[in-house]
Amino acid sequence: MKRLLKSIAVASTTICLGLGLSAAAFAKTDISFYFPIAVGGPITKIIDQYASDFNKDNPELNIVPVYAGTYQETIVKVLTAHKAGKPPAAGILLSTDTFTLVDEDAIVPVDGFVKTDADRAWLKGFFPAFMLNGQINNKTWGVPFQRSTVVMFWNKNLFKAAGLDPEKAPKTWQETIDMGKKLTQKDASGNVTQWGIQVPSSGFPYWLYQGFSTQSDAILANQDGTTVKFDDANAIAALQYWVDLSKKHNISPAGVVEWGTTPRDFLEGKAAMIWTTTGNLTNIRSNAKFDFGVAMLPEGKRRGSPTGGGNFFIFKKTSPAEQEGAYKFAKWLTQPERAAQWSIDTGYVAVSPAAYDTPALKKYTTDFPPALVARDQLPFAVAEFSTHDNQRVTKALNDGLQAALTGAKTPEQALKDAQVEATRLLRSYK
Repeated sequence: MKRLLKSIAVASTTICLGLGLSAAAFAKTDISFYFPIAVGGPITKIIDQYASDFNKDNPELNIVPVYAGTYQETIVKVLTAHKAGKPPAAGILLSTDTFTLVDEDAIVPVDGFVKTDADRAWLKGFFPAFMLNGQINNKTWGVPFQRSTVVMFWNKNLFKAAGLDPEKAPKTWQETIDMGKKLTQKDASGNVTQWGIQVPSSGFPYWLYQGFSTQSDAILANQDGTTVKFDDANAIAALQYWVDLSKKHNISPAGVVEWGTTPRDFLEGKAAMIWTTTGNLTNIRSNAKFDFGVAMLPEGKRRGSPTGGGNFFIFKKTSPAEQEGAYKFAKWLTQPERAAQWSIDTGYVAVSPAAYDTPALKKYTTDFPPALVARDQLPFAVAEFSTHDNQRVTKALNDGLQAALTGAKTPEQALKDAQVEATRLLRSYK
């Protein structure tokens, strides 16, 4: 019997070798990788190629991308899978989801995998501004991957037609108003055919608002994510300014402006200036039939923008082999050369200074200087708004913002009501 079993084993090995297989082929560790698709472009093809390239370099691992919808849909799917005991090994989620993921005990700190000098150098190599949302209680829970700031795009042709210098975007709130009035066009019936400026207020209204609030010198949440200051006088002034762009100055669409259609409105000449993520840079560059510029957001009391975008997280209820594989993939994804190419392909900010020293990104930014604007805005950037119970607290703020923009409430009342609700939700975390 022993001879028979030995003969079968030898025969099996011979067959495997004959087929070009090895023992390692049967020991692959699958690494499920949830990825949100939130910005237009051939991103799935890029991620698929990354997975293929990584798998070739690391035959013991098998990255399996799962495209989970928007950021909001992805966090829901991840937490549902976590509670069922079957989470992905890794995923890209909003950096602002960190408090939620830690509170749900869904992720592990990256620090636990950092063991060598090379590991420590890698972790210290990211832009400090991009680490703000990923570090809690002296632990690093996520590392930056597709990150952004809010930037302004302007149509140089429409500026020239309005008698404005096509090479100069507004630098201040007042200049935005003055230029916006010259850029807003109406037809014979009085209907607006071209808006001076368009700032989206669906999808991520809190994020766009945080541009205004930062410029108004208001910080909306404390670092511990336990307290908010929506009713701060500077925060109210910021929302009043946003509302006034449409209600008082008539240079921006009234009501809720769609996040997804704003870049298209810009490309179709319906808006002369827009605010959106730098993640739309490659999309706009590829599709604009006119000269355009990219600028830092205009200054109020100060210059500023929130950071934004997604971090790479490693999930807890997975095997040690999956977690180690996910960590290896995180390092691979964020190497300078790869981060540089990702920035070129998508428009997101490369996540480390070293990426901007690569030949590829040096050449790209020399040929296309607007790609440096979001990076150069980082010294003025603040952490994206995030708290414990983040989805419900953010919803309270978003509801208030939209109530003010639609005229259902005054900016002051809208933010005071949001403050009451957020304080209630955060009471147990203090």
